[in-house]
Amino acid sequence: MCRSIKTLREPYTSDVTDEDVRAAALQYVRKISGFRAPSARNAEAFDQAVAAITAATRTLLDDLELRRTGRDTAAS
Repeated sequence: MCRSIKTLREPYTSDVTDEDVRAAALQYVRKISGFRAPSARNAEAFDQAVAAITAATRTLLDDLELRRTGRDTAAS
């Protein structure tokens, strides 16, 4: 669906910034709404959706439990 959204969890990337999370949320909202930039009357709903998806994405990334690889367990 959103081919330009990159995977934001390890091992695909190890340093995910808040800007990375927001950019992914913005791409998602743009895709499903069909707006690159919403009209003035839709801007608040658009911005609220980006904020909600940003927060949900950050929660998801923070709560994921990833399998440890042999390399990770050897370093512990």
